[in-house]
Amino acid sequence: MEHGEDVIAELTADHREVDDLFEQFDNAAPGSSARKRLLDALTIELVRHSVAEEEHLYPAVRDHLENGGMLADKEIADHLRVEQLLKELERHEPDDTDFDRLVRELRTEVTAHVEDEENQLFPQLRDGVHPYVLESLGRKVREAKKTAPTRAHPMAPSTPPANKLLAPGLGLVDRVRDYVTGRGR
Repeated sequence: MEHGEDVIAELTADHREVDDLFEQFDNAAPGSSARKRLLDALTIELVRHSVAEEEHLYPAVRDHLENGGMLADKEIADHLRVEQLLKELERHEPDDTDFDRLVRELRTEVTAHVEDEENQLFPQLRDGVHPYVLESLGRKVREAKKTAPTRAHPMAPSTPPANKLLAPGLGLVDRVRDYVTGRGR
């Protein structure tokens, strides 16, 4: 979904979409195909969001904030743990005994990451980065999400320049796989 805001508003809107998908997951019957469909939607949204942050937000954090390198490295480490959980969940069906436990772990990781970004990182960006830069980053993030992968690739590079070179190719392959399998519809 395209939100048309600066990077903070854009990413915050993504966070609310993820919250909504987790709520829908909670309301779906345990073991149902709806839960698998919702996990696919969560995966698509989380991966696209993460890739866009890694391509554009975190390099800006490194450039514009005091201790930006440390902050960016922590956020990227959070993304890796989420991608590892998503990759593990790919191997499970909704009626598997570990499925719900893994989704709870995923939600815990995502919630902690979102709270950290919204309560720590975003206020620092709002205070320390010119609004024009934040708007430009919002446009770049929206564009990156259009070509980003839709599946977890925890072994893929998460920092420039390699991530910017590989993500569109992985994204294309993922979208072809999604189309052929009907995933994400």
